Amino acid sequence: MIVAIVPAAGMSTRMGRNKLLLTFNGQSLIARAVDTLLASQVDQLVVVLGHEAEKVKAQLQGKPIIFVENPDYREGMSTSIRAGLRAVPAEAQAIMIYLPDQPLLEAADVDLLIRAFAEAKASHKSFVVPFFRGQRGNPVVLDALFRGTILDVVGDVGCRRVIKRNPDRVLKVEMKTNHVVSDLDTLEDYERLLASRSMVRNV
Repeated sequence: MIVAIVPAAGMSTRMGRNKLLLTFNGQSLIARAVDTLLASQVDQLVVVLGHEAEKVKAQLQGKPIIFVENPDYREGMSTSIRAGLRAVPAEAQAIMIYLPDQPLLEAADVDLLIRAFAEAKASHKSFVVPFFRGQRGNPVVLDALFRGTILDVVGDVGCRRVIKRNPDRVLKVEMKTNHVVSDLDTLEDYERLLASRSMVRNV
């Protein structure tokens, strides 16, 4: 079983508004992220709510996902990841941490990383990390056996720290597109994305 955790509890302070409610190609970013995962080979979705929880949840009505509340969301993303990890069923084999502010990601990208995890297990590796032209990206996939280790890490760098401490257990996957490194942190990022999409349509 592959479970995806979607941390959707953040306050988007750099954006100045809740970026997950912004639209791209006619969908909110959070709805697009969830639909991408639902179209992939992921078996179960856990969406972690916090800031403006009801507004975010309203974007996902009727979708087959598990909602988890994170009362500590103001303390950083790692609190949302830990909240999501606690909701992952014991039978899960792998966990994907899927950031919902990457609207260019497609189900094919997700499936490629899931296939890579099977390869990683066969070579005694525990983490799959995507790269594009040398730049580290997201989402990452980790062996569910590391769930307890990540739960024990404090601060806002839980998964990253555990992966960094186990470099010999990391499978690096070079992606063919920039989807895994394209995220939206600021309003300028969002406007740049919309402008680039508009240029593509007009070509």
